[in-house]
Amino acid sequence: MILDISKIDTNFAVNGRLDLEDVCWFDVRRDPFRIYGLYNAREEKTFCRLPRAVAEATSIGVLELYANTAGGRVRFRTDSPYLAIRAEFPSVLRMAHMPLTGSAGFDLYRIRDGHQSYINSFVPPSDIQNGYESVIPLEGNKMEEYLINFPLYNNVDNLFVGIQKGAKLCEGDSYRNEKPVVFYGSSITQGGCASRPGNCYQNFISRQWNLDYINLGFSGSGRAEDAIVEYMAGMEMSLFVSDYDYNAPDPDYLQKTHQKMYQKIREKQPDLPYVMVSKPNPERSPLDSLKRRRIVFETFTYAMEQGDQNVYFIDGPELFGGLERDACTVDSTHPNDLGFYRMGDVIGAVIGRIL
Repeated sequence: MILDISKIDTNFAVNGRLDLEDVCWFDVRRDPFRIYGLYNAREEKTFCRLPRAVAEATSIGVLELYANTAGGRVRFRTDSPYLAIRAEFPSVLRMAHMPLTGSAGFDLYRIRDGHQSYINSFVPPSDIQNGYESVIPLEGNKMEEYLINFPLYNNVDNLFVGIQKGAKLCEGDSYRNEKPVVFYGSSITQGGCASRPGNCYQNFISRQWNLDYINLGFSGSGRAEDAIVEYMAGMEMSLFVSDYDYNAPDPDYLQKTHQKMYQKIREKQPDLPYVMVSKPNPERSPLDSLKRRRIVFETFTYAMEQGDQNVYFIDGPELFGGLERDACTVDSTHPNDLGFYRMGDVIGAVIGRIL
């Protein structure tokens, strides 16, 4: 027998289709919405994080994941008494150790004076197929700024925001940094396995410092191939975070690619702040982790010896802290919300000092 928990506790009931008589729908690709973290969002047929040609030239894994919308955000203002979404997906990715609210859900924040506060999540129904609709009631009818985070592990063809007929819809503010911070790395960088998009570590940092960013984390596929390194070296950004230690197949591969990536990006952008991070949980495969950690630190040391005063090293074992650090993952590898909060705290402190 399959138990339907919503028949016992109605708080778990999720409706994927709305019946709102006074709703007006607006495409987030059009004004007055501002989209962040996604590549050429107004023109691409499906939302994505980098050009398809770059993904094709990099690897099969990146090609499969480049249209996952990790890091995508949309900002706007309205005085509607509710906000609704209609999301259209080409398919739905399901994972055993990451809830649908993180992999395929959207969440909503209110922004006041540059500070974000969580309101609620647009929760996908468990039987979701090619999209869903959801609504969140709001307090009052006053003009407020809002931010919606896109899913971390799903492709999104289209997103429409619904407001009450007659309500105002205006442009939101921009972030404090004109050029985004770029994060490159693994499934951890992409956001696996946060319970909802707002809890990946980059969003903790973005909220703390009001920073725009681009998430170039590719699950199992952050390997610093020449094609994607060349692309990243040409990106306009305010800071670069290298966090792909986990996806290097072995220490020898990391040795061959880590310093090489630094040199390529530094050649194109000599003044760019460059942050190097080693993996957060050396308890798993401690000897292998020690070798990897040393390689990342050797790149940092090499850069300093070359006179680079704008390079920074974050020691992975510090990311989860000391107290209850074994409570920071879902599977001894991928962070849960606690793990991501602690990562955001440590990495965010370094980024905050730099910027």
